[in-house]
Amino acid sequence: MVSEETTRTTTPPTEQQPPAATAAPREAGAHREPRTAATRVWATRLVVVGIVLSALNLRPAITSLGALLEEVRDGLGMSGSVAGLLTSVPPLCFAVFGVMAPRLARRFGPAAVVCAGMAAIAAGLVIRPYAGNTAAFLAASALALMGIAVSNVLMPVIVKRWFPDRVGSMTGLYSMALALGTSTAAAVTVPMTDALGGWKPGLAIWALLAAVAVLPWLPLLRDRDRDRDRGAAPAVRPGAPQEPGQVAHDTSREESVRAKAAQEEQAPALRITRSRTAWALAVFFGLQATAAYITMGWMAQIFRDAGVAAGTAGLLLAVTMVMGVPLAFVIPRLATRLPHQGPIVLALGVCGLAGYAGLYLAPAGGAWAWAVLLGISNCAFPLALTMVGMRARTGPGVAQLSAFAQSTGYLISIPGPLLVGVLYQSSGGWGLPIALMTALMIPQMLVGWVAGRNRTVEEEAAR
Repeated sequence: MVSEETTRTTTPPTEQQPPAATAAPREAGAHREPRTAATRVWATRLVVVGIVLSALNLRPAITSLGALLEEVRDGLGMSGSVAGLLTSVPPLCFAVFGVMAPRLARRFGPAAVVCAGMAAIAAGLVIRPYAGNTAAFLAASALALMGIAVSNVLMPVIVKRWFPDRVGSMTGLYSMALALGTSTAAAVTVPMTDALGGWKPGLAIWALLAAVAVLPWLPLLRDRDRDRDRGAAPAVRPGAPQEPGQVAHDTSREESVRAKAAQEEQAPALRITRSRTAWALAVFFGLQATAAYITMGWMAQIFRDAGVAAGTAGLLLAVTMVMGVPLAFVIPRLATRLPHQGPIVLALGVCGLAGYAGLYLAPAGGAWAWAVLLGISNCAFPLALTMVGMRARTGPGVAQLSAFAQSTGYLISIPGPLLVGVLYQSSGGWGLPIALMTALMIPQMLVGWVAGRNRTVEEEAAR
């Protein structure tokens, strides 16, 4: 009563509003809240589409070249050593350009950087077949690989920020799309080359897929600040009913999450090099990348040298890559349910050792079995991505760990494909290269076991 009397005596009559007028803002707010929820759902759907389309483009630039490496070598006059250098360019670019991704994401937002990355992939893939010489071919490849590098690093960040409660399933979806793009490029590049009349259009055609992947990110560019500030805001599931009370609850929850995200952004950077888990994850990432790029760059050639037809060799490479489609969805979901991911690391490593033994003993006789085993082994990649999301608590921590693990890992993987090319040319066969690949699998299993422990880099860096 006292407050009401005070209000009546201190408020001028001209400032009093009728009940209808005071209710109007409430009604307007009630109308705005559903629109905000609808916009959030729409943006979430765009992010899912963008993640899938972007993941489809992260390997065709590499596997399409692996399927046509002999034709490209003949067309550009490359030696075996130069071809080995060409297969080492992807990890080099991933290491050099991937470390820039967190800084670019802080400046422009992850969506804008991934959008630019897709545009760079499209431009590089169009230019490189018609470059005319080896140096220009390498430069155009580097442009495409630069786009792949920044997208590689930021995909786990986008998944963590938009879908923090579904890291395993979204990483599985992203990894499955990546494996699908990888295997499709390996399988259809040779037939498309025959249909289009040469290796140049057969390589350039993949620029169309990258151009399509630019589109879903464009509407998100204006929401750069929201994309950055969402932090760990749970995504609203498309089609889920939104009651007014639920909308209000979600709004207050987002405000608290944004405040938390702002605190995380202002927190000092981790001393990531003090974390044993970060180093173990980086080495594991590097060794699995070494195996993957040797496989993508040289496995088709191993089968062709064993007497397998070029088209069949491309299909065998596709089988290796397509194994990642179902397993890349299953493995991350399984990994998030286990307290220690080391047993998965060991199982994948055993499959790799068996596949390498088969390539050495009977490359043509058991070709399909070796392709399947090596495809299972290559699923260490989605496992590594999942562990990046699990070994850090915060969004900035994931970004920093992702950049460190991928950049350091790709630096480690650079010599592998190049050394395989040198050993192949000097020895005239595949015995020494396969022995090298087998030897590298042992430390991969060891450091993967360490990286799979239930630790976070924030805890270790603070010690």
